[in-house]
This record gives sequence, C-alpha cells and structure tokens, in this order.
Amino acid sequence: MDPIRNPYAPGAGQRPPELAGRDGELDTFAVVLERVARGRPERSIVLTGLRGVGKTVLLNALRSAAVRAKWGTGKWEARPEQRLRRPISAALHVAVRELGHTQADDVQQVLGVIKAFAQRDTPPGSKLREKWNPGIDAPAVSGRADSGDIEIDLVELLTDVGGLAADIGRGIALFVDEMQDLHPDDVSALCAACHEISQAGLPVIVVGAGLPHLPTVLSASKSYSERLFRYARIDRLPRDAADRALQSPAQDEDAAFEQDALDAMYAVTGGYPYFIQAYGKVAWDLAPRSPITVADVAVAAPEADAELAVGFFGSRYERATPGEREYLRGMADAAADLADADEVESVTTAAVADVLDRKPQSLSPARDALLKKGLIYSGERGRIAFTVPHFGRYLRSQT
Repeated sequence: MDPIRNPYAPGAGQRPPELAGRDGELDTFAVVLERVARGRPERSIVLTGLRGVGKTVLLNALRSAAVRAKWGTGKWEARPEQRLRRPISAALHVAVRELGHTQADDVQQVLGVIKAFAQRDTPPGSKLREKWNPGIDAPAVSGRADSGDIEIDLVELLTDVGGLAADIGRGIALFVDEMQDLHPDDVSALCAACHEISQAGLPVIVVGAGLPHLPTVLSASKSYSERLFRYARIDRLPRDAADRALQSPAQDEDAAFEQDALDAMYAVTGGYPYFIQAYGKVAWDLAPRSPITVADVAVAAPEADAELAVGFFGSRYERATPGEREYLRGMADAAADLADADEVESVTTAAVADVLDRKPQSLSPARDALLKKGLIYSGERGRIAFTVPHFGRYLRSQT
C-alpha cells in the first residue's frame, strides 16, 4: 500500500488521525469551560495514566477546545530540575496575549506583575543583564507577586490574571504536562493557588497530566487536593474505540481492515493508543493491498516490535544504570511468577528482593532512582509497577 498515504502517526504527543475513546473527557471539559466563564464553581482537572495512553494528546486537544472558546491558554512540561516561576510566567504571558483584552493599561499592568513574578527567581545582587527576561514588553510591577514566597506570589499572580479574564467574560487555562515532576514546594503552591482562586470564583483552571501516582503526589502536598481536582484516569482503549482508531483513518484513504485483522491488532496492541498507531503504521506499509488481512498483521508485528524495542522501550532502558537495569529485570521476573499479574505488572518490593536474592534495603537506591526517572511508580506502599505498558514483556524477551 502507498506509504505516502499512510495515515497512522506514532509519535510523542502527536495527535492521531482519529482521537477515539476520549469523547467523555472532551464533553466534560466543554461543560467546565462554559461553567467557569459564567462564574460557576468548578474544579481544576488532573489526567493520569501510563506512558503511551495519550495523555499529552488529550491535553493538547483540551487546550484546543479552550482556544476555540476564546480563552487564554498556556502550556508547559514540568521537569524535575526546573522550578515553577519561569515556565508558568511564559505560559501566562501567552495566555494573556490570547485573551485579547481591549484595555491596554490593564493588560500592561498584569504583564508587569507576570514579569516581576518571573524575575523574582533571579539571585539577589545579579546584574541587569543576568536577569531572565520572559519576553514581556512591560516594566516589572513592584510590590505584587514578588515577595519571594512562591505560595503568596502565585496566588497574587493568578488573582490578577483571573481578574483580567473576568473583565471580558472569558477564562485562563494552564496546561501542565508531566505534572508529577514539579518540585514539592511548587506543587504545594499550585494547589494553594487553585484553592484560593476557586474560592474567589475567578475564571482560572489548571489542567495537569501525569503518571498514575500523581494523585499521591498532590495529596502529600495538600490534604484537600482530592477535593480540589477532578481526576480522570486515561487508560487503554476499549475494543470498539481501538477498532475505530484503525478503521476510520483507513476509510479516509479508501482502505480497510478485515475483521480477523482487527482481532489480531487488538491482541498485539492491548488497546494502548501509541501501540495502535505504531502497529497500524507498519501493517499499512507492509500490506500489499486493501483490505489489510490477519496475515499482513502477522508479518508486520515482528517489525513493529523491533521498532518499539529501539524507540519506545530501548530508549528508556538505556537511561538506567547497570544497577537500575538489574532492578527492572527483577521486577519483570517477579511479575512473570504471578498467576494474576495486572496490566502494569505491579509487584511488591519484597518480591523483587527475593528474585534478586538481595536485602530490600540494599535495593532502595536503585528503586528511588528509577522512581525519579519516571520508569517505575508506586501506587501504594510496598508495591511498584512499570510506567510503560508491556515493559516487563520487553525485558523478558531480551534475556
């Protein structure tokens, strides 16, 4: 089949041609936007799930919905080594510009507050040229959002930005990817600011996306976080949505899948959106003609597996040190011994220690490093799991 017309798009955060199975989240968000714009109370939103389930794609789709509603939006990806002031300032700068507020003086005032908030990150005694410039063409406003206390400053900042949006009956939406990687103090500040903004009835919401343990990160920061956010678990697609993700793009290109081929595709992908795109792309390229058959899928699966082994699984495995790789293999072997292993192959830390014939305490440094790298997560005390679906299967295939 013509590879130029191949509709499938396996890529990090790349929107697939058919965003199947996410209608509920999109419909809920449309209601949230309308309610907040009308001054109705609503919670901010947190999306959680494994790697490859489409959290970033959905986050971008929600942002597009906010833009269509004429909201101001900004987005950033959290990183463990980066604090909050600079990325949220850049995101709010974009959001204020998107609002299109007609009162230039009011806009300049708020931009000046954003600039002061951002530059408070500069060490004392720094020269002017050493100050980070967020690209804001307005003088910094002294005495607002620049105290140095991130909680106080963030509340003041979002209050001013929210007031600007309320003036014209719109809202501000901030989108945070990899939210679990925020610094603990910044998580606390963001929760506190969302709490204050909600109580004040200002049209500002935060939409975060992160790994399954993100709710635990939030609750460890503020005890009221479980009431502060609307949590949505983003999981693998049910069978009908997975079939639609394959069939609809193919039909747009005057092609099709046989029913047996769809059965085979669901078996190898497990319904995970990234895998659907990866296997779909290879099956299309290798199939001689339409419709794509179960034999075509059988030929394509090993090649797709090889590509995933290098790009999706291998790139993550290479980030681990030898000691960390030993721990990952121990997790995979411990999961293989379970008769009722779940989708993420969660195991106890004690089981990993038994497989490796090591004391649990001696494995703590490797486990903690893997947690920080986002390769594993802990959903409950004493248990760990892979953040990447099928990772245990990949590791077992390499031995």
